[in-house]
Amino acid sequence: MPKFTTVAEYVAAQPEALREVYAALLPALDAAMPAPAALYHGAPTWKAGKNPVCLAKAYSSYVTLAFWRGQLIGDGLEPSAREMAHVKLRSAEDVDTEQIAAWVRQALALETESAA
Repeated sequence: MPKFTTVAEYVAAQPEALREVYAALLPALDAAMPAPAALYHGAPTWKAGKNPVCLAKAYSSYVTLAFWRGQLIGDGLEPSAREMAHVKLRSAEDVDTEQIAAWVRQALALETESAA
């Protein structure tokens, strides 16, 4: 897998269908998060301070939107490893910006609670 230095390079290298998912997803996440995405472990990742909150990783036919503490959020997310949970986005129509904003609010609240 090639090494990318920016989120834009990462997205540009994806197949057209996944670029369309990112075109719908990235603005929604960037608007809801305190800082825009940066590459972390090779995928676009949003952080609260130093703590990763969520990532959007491309696979062959979908983009996984995963939350580090997503199992504490639940609500439409599939459990993953450790506390993570995710949803697979196969098309731009799968990007529900209101639901994503709600997940982000919950994820950020968990980060605020753990920092207190």
